[in-house]
Amino acid sequence: MSTVLAHTGFITSRWLRAQFRSPALIAFTLVQPAIWLLLFGQLFQGIVRLPGFGDTSYIAFLTPGIVMMTALMSSGWNGTTFITDMERGVMDRMLASPVRRGALMAGQLLSNATSTAIQALLVFGIGLAAGARYDGGVVGFLVTVAASVLIGTAFGSLSNAVALLTRQQEALIGISQFVSLPLTFLSSIMIDPKLAPHWVEVAARFNPVDWATVAAREALSADPDWASAGRHGLCLLAFTLLVAYLSTRAFRTYQRSV
Repeated sequence: MSTVLAHTGFITSRWLRAQFRSPALIAFTLVQPAIWLLLFGQLFQGIVRLPGFGDTSYIAFLTPGIVMMTALMSSGWNGTTFITDMERGVMDRMLASPVRRGALMAGQLLSNATSTAIQALLVFGIGLAAGARYDGGVVGFLVTVAASVLIGTAFGSLSNAVALLTRQQEALIGISQFVSLPLTFLSSIMIDPKLAPHWVEVAARFNPVDWATVAAREALSADPDWASAGRHGLCLLAFTLLVAYLSTRAFRTYQRSV
């Protein structure tokens, strides 16, 4: 275990240094969620007038959803770093080294989790500046950040697995968009599924992105339903662990194919 942790620390440090050397990428990943929040917040602000929506402001409803949307969208590009390593021959040298396969995956995902947490704090800051208010306090904020990190880890793992199996940037981008957009709109990120067609409400119950969004909103509310938040959080955790395990196994498929 100590070896795995040490290897994970080395790989995490490698990817964090690579991120810090790309200031343009950092600026884009921080500004993009701000644009989404302000754009959607203004575009759909009248939606709160619909019956059954509740007495909250739309910006307060939207902010946790944009946190999850940001984690989902940005993690979909995770696999591009693996493809770059494959093209440069770095991946083959890594797999031929004593570095544990789990550490290769975990280190990259921890780097992504750091970016996701920073993005979540930024979105919250913009939401608060725009008038959003939450009674859940510090606990609610921590639950929301944790849920966003789990979403980022789950779909970052999926992106890595796709990269290892396809080894093509174009295929990864296409699959990422094919998965992320439907999951975004089949969730409660922008609207309560009860106000959508019934089939959308049913689909949202099996959507990991909606699990994260519901858990965050419950934790941030004045009277949290901790049973619901815990149930959705556990489902999200189980999904994340499963996908992370499967993505690590994808290394074996990659090794057999080269």
